[in-house]
Amino acid sequence: MGATSARRPAGRRRDREQVAQGPSARPMTGTPPPGPPRVQTRITVPDSKIMVNLLGAGDEILRLVERSVTSDVHVRGNEITITGDPADNALAERVFSELLELIEKGETLTTDAVRRTVGMLEQGSAERPAEVLTLNILSRRGRTIRPKTLGQKRYVDAIDSNTIVFGIGPAGTGKTYLAMAKAVQALQAKQVNRIILTRPAVEAGERLGFLPGTLNEKIDPYLRPLYDALHEMLDPETIPKLMAQGTIEVAPLAYMRGRTLSDAFIILDEAQNTTPEQMKMFLTRLGFNSKIVVTGDVTQVDLPGGTTSGLRVVREILENVEDVHFAQLSSSDVVRHRLVGEIVDAYARWDAERENQQAQGVHAVPGRPAQGGRAGRRR
Repeated sequence: MGATSARRPAGRRRDREQVAQGPSARPMTGTPPPGPPRVQTRITVPDSKIMVNLLGAGDEILRLVERSVTSDVHVRGNEITITGDPADNALAERVFSELLELIEKGETLTTDAVRRTVGMLEQGSAERPAEVLTLNILSRRGRTIRPKTLGQKRYVDAIDSNTIVFGIGPAGTGKTYLAMAKAVQALQAKQVNRIILTRPAVEAGERLGFLPGTLNEKIDPYLRPLYDALHEMLDPETIPKLMAQGTIEVAPLAYMRGRTLSDAFIILDEAQNTTPEQMKMFLTRLGFNSKIVVTGDVTQVDLPGGTTSGLRVVREILENVEDVHFAQLSSSDVVRHRLVGEIVDAYARWDAERENQQAQGVHAVPGRPAQGGRAGRRR
């Protein structure tokens, strides 16, 4: 937390002193100018229990903070000393201050929370990490659903303040999960009377008419992820009753045609697999006192070759329509295994390189360098 921005817990003391850097005489001609002065910032944590939580088991949290900031960090007793350039110290100080506030709010620090705190502070956003990471949406049996990244928090805020929201981003960014949590929250608060969850039922070239089994057996694999999320947010024993009453409806997109959906929270998942005509059909189902959230990943389109994705073109069509918001999530918002974000970035770079090669008329063979490239030397 910066010296002028956010609140510090009572009893925490910070002192700053200049560290001697040798004679103050003017440097000789030809010598490089001195760098920024190194200063020390001290943070005192009077409560030993808070200090133990701040350092983590086996100093795990402390070591992660040390690796994440440029300044040197030393702990002695109940005092944290940060040494470095003023700007670097300010970042490290804010990291510790945000982590201390998380502890004061009853949170147990994790390495994931530390990484996300550092990432948000480095982005220089107005939102404070301690506020983002404690924004509860839904709680059930001791488990709380909340945004874990700045992008997710802004996505949730957009759902609160707009009638139609598009959540667009790679796999693992919580697009559908957070939308469903907001839907359940709205239902429990009696802001809507029902939840409608839908997906296109044509993926990977399979059409329902050519699949074996009854209609329910055919559509179940497409809708199963939505059922799974519902079971995490509601008592599983109540879900069949709510579905029988029509309070919760899970159905293929084709079932939306010809309907007007009022007093409902409606979620269209996997929207990259809609055509422009299907997207228009779905959006025009909107009735009074309803909210629509559309989620998808434009890099994972399963439509037959040459078919335009409705999610790709809808932004161009509705960008300037009031009360419609487009939330763009990225690899930094991935909340699955750390490698998932790196995989998303790697594929994005590969796609960009391939498009660049195609634009230049260079045909690359998968797994080999492009023409004109240079293979690694063999020793």
